[in-house]
Amino acid sequence: MPIYEYHCQHCDKDFEYLAIGKADPTCPTCNTKKVHKLMSACGFVSKRNDGQTVRSSASGSACSGCAATSCSTCGV
Repeated sequence: MPIYEYHCQHCDKDFEYLAIGKADPTCPTCNTKKVHKLMSACGFVSKRNDGQTVRSSASGSACSGCAATSCSTCGV
């Protein structure tokens, strides 16, 4: 199941939405359905021959652990 990023046209907040079936996303802040999908940058994690983890993203991410410009996991 893919996770998509959306922007709320009512309260101007961005949020992520886990797509389950054909359900329409609702803004978790104001509960409106007036949202539009954002273009997301992809990222990946791979292992080098020496076993070290290499992280990369298509956007200039604020942190090296993900492709988001702000991250709820690391707090950047």
